[in-house]
Amino acid sequence: MKTAALTALYQQQGPFASVTIDVSRDDEHGAREHELRVRAACDQLRELGAEEETVEAVASRLREQVSRPSPVSRVVVAAAGAVGLDELMSVRVDQPMVSWSPLPDISGWIAHLDGTTPFVLAIVDHEGGDVSTYTSDVPDPDEEASVGGETHHVHKVPVGGWSALRYQHVTENVWQRNADAVSEQVISHIRSGYRLVLLAGDPRSRAMVSDRLADSMATVMVVEGGTRADDGGDDAFAQGIREALFEYTVARRLELSHELQDRLGQGYAVATGIKEVADAFVRGQVDTLLLDPSAAADITLTLNDYPGLVLVPVDADQGALRADQALVAAAVLTSADVRVSRRGTLAGSPVAALLRWDQSPADAQSSALAEATPL
Repeated sequence: MKTAALTALYQQQGPFASVTIDVSRDDEHGAREHELRVRAACDQLRELGAEEETVEAVASRLREQVSRPSPVSRVVVAAAGAVGLDELMSVRVDQPMVSWSPLPDISGWIAHLDGTTPFVLAIVDHEGGDVSTYTSDVPDPDEEASVGGETHHVHKVPVGGWSALRYQHVTENVWQRNADAVSEQVISHIRSGYRLVLLAGDPRSRAMVSDRLADSMATVMVVEGGTRADDGGDDAFAQGIREALFEYTVARRLELSHELQDRLGQGYAVATGIKEVADAFVRGQVDTLLLDPSAAADITLTLNDYPGLVLVPVDADQGALRADQALVAAAVLTSADVRVSRRGTLAGSPVAALLRWDQSPADAQSSALAEATPL
């Protein structure tokens, strides 16, 4: 995930109250059960030492009604009486996760976010298309629009004689203009950050749109079936979308794993293990942090062991920090991406990093000594 949106959160002064709880309301007892979950989480925060104004800020946000269908959970992070992060996840959380710590505890949310895929779905025909944006864990569109709509001469007519070719060209020009309108709508979403486009509908119109998207930065995948008249009840079409999303997710993870293995094999622009990765953050080298959240949470990191590793909300004399929290903070504060993986794919380490340039720790130490040596 891109971490730019978290910069403001990590520039606040802690400590932070972080709560993740289920906010689903599945039946007539849902409201009562929800209130009990919120109360239990807030009581736990108080037991951990959180000040009352921050507890109340968390409680107020958690009590708000959520309109998203079940399952749904909520992640709230607050400090000094103000909420800094409030996000929903379409998953069920059996046990509330509550922490009061020097840094936000959001590794679980990052792991969920890393497993979801924002995408554009365009269902096209000769008259235009329906273009919608989705997040893969939510069945309803975030945004939708119908574009195109030029219908004059949209259908080829079986005329003969000298006019036949002219009518055919006019019709094809209408098709192309409608496809161009769809393409422009899709491209506007790509410019705003979407990297996956699913195309469905008429094969010839799909091809026209696909040609226009060939030079875009997005991956374009075709989903068979689907028409603009569908009301969402086409099970085969829905399954096709799920399969395309799965294929895309697997491809992304394999690509990342292969890049890590290639760099490890070459010993080039890569770091593994808490110490190497933390040192790389000190040098500003990290481009992408690769993290196994549960494994890293079992390891601690002390800032005094890494002079130059500045985590804005935390004093340098702070004691042991959870490594997952500290390294996510370092990623946010140095504009590095965060991707979630498993220890088995990270050379047996809880963390690894793809670096912006290659520089070994020994080279870095030599450079530092050279800079510190007077002429």
